[in-house]
Amino acid sequence: MSTTNDASGSVGRNSFDIVSTYKSLLASDPDLTMPIAAIESLVQALYSSPSTTISETLNLLQTSSELLRRSIRNPISLSAGTDLFQRYLITSLQRPGQVGPTGDFNLIRQHVLTNGRLFVQRAKQAREKVASFGGELIADGSTVLTYGGSRVVSAMLRQAAEEGGSKSGGSGRHQGTVRFKVIYVLPSTHASPEGLDTVHALRQLGVPVATIPEAAVAYSLGKADTVMVGAEGVVENGGIISRIGTYQIALLAKAMKKPFYVVAESYKFVRLYPLGQYDLPVEQEIVDFKTAEAEKVENGDLQNANADGVKFNGALEEKEGYFEQKPISTLEDAVDFTPPHLISALITENGVLTPSAVSEELIKLWF
Repeated sequence: MSTTNDASGSVGRNSFDIVSTYKSLLASDPDLTMPIAAIESLVQALYSSPSTTISETLNLLQTSSELLRRSIRNPISLSAGTDLFQRYLITSLQRPGQVGPTGDFNLIRQHVLTNGRLFVQRAKQAREKVASFGGELIADGSTVLTYGGSRVVSAMLRQAAEEGGSKSGGSGRHQGTVRFKVIYVLPSTHASPEGLDTVHALRQLGVPVATIPEAAVAYSLGKADTVMVGAEGVVENGGIISRIGTYQIALLAKAMKKPFYVVAESYKFVRLYPLGQYDLPVEQEIVDFKTAEAEKVENGDLQNANADGVKFNGALEEKEGYFEQKPISTLEDAVDFTPPHLISALITENGVLTPSAVSEELIKLWF
């Protein structure tokens, strides 16, 4: 039996649409990360699949993962989750004596589905463990600067605030002492910046929070004791790929001798080795040189643009969206690379790691 797919994201001979499932999971749970949503989608694809052999099952996983990667412009964190999940299932199938009698595919299939659910459960629990480890690095009376709207950083700060409230004999806004403060960098390009929910939640817990734009980071770092950010992907050399602006904050923190911590679950560890900002696995057009004529085309002033000698292809306008994903050109979706020498430590569910330990951790995860 062959496994097929089409451009809509349907997999196999049934009508299961993995891309729609993935987007639905993200929309239904704001706290769900892209890698976990992708892994849950793969598990649902396995449940919906009529595959009858291990080969077909693995092919289904590979095909479904590729459909998910093609459905978004920045698949870095998604790919980290799907690749690790595939490796996890392959490894579990290779363990002798754990998948039932040879040739009994029903038992093997049940084993795969059970392990898939177990993997999702453990991945979801990772955030709580990360928050526990990270909270220990927030000293009493300190000020933390953060950026990027990371869910795991938000969970860590909230847990640290709640624990601080319980230690002081109260909770939330009724606590007797303030354990720490937060400087939250909010992107000025967003109409509704990510991180506002965290800002409001921390203030409700009694944590003093100041919000600043990116332009005020250098000025404000003098009032911070540590910097804590999330990541879309942790690469092999211990660097990170994250929301654009993270790199420059890391440079400033290094110059001002402030510890720069990265908070990330291990399922975001990805087998990539970028050599610099322009060696990332996503196409970006952040530095976009333009002429006056090009601006007219972009702004829709086509009549004047044509009059000035700029050729316009109407056929392209008619087929907008027909081609593959366009390069990232907006700061809302852009990412940058922070090299390992700027990172003090990585806080994961497996403990606090140095950047040089990431390659060893990847070996454990993959081999």
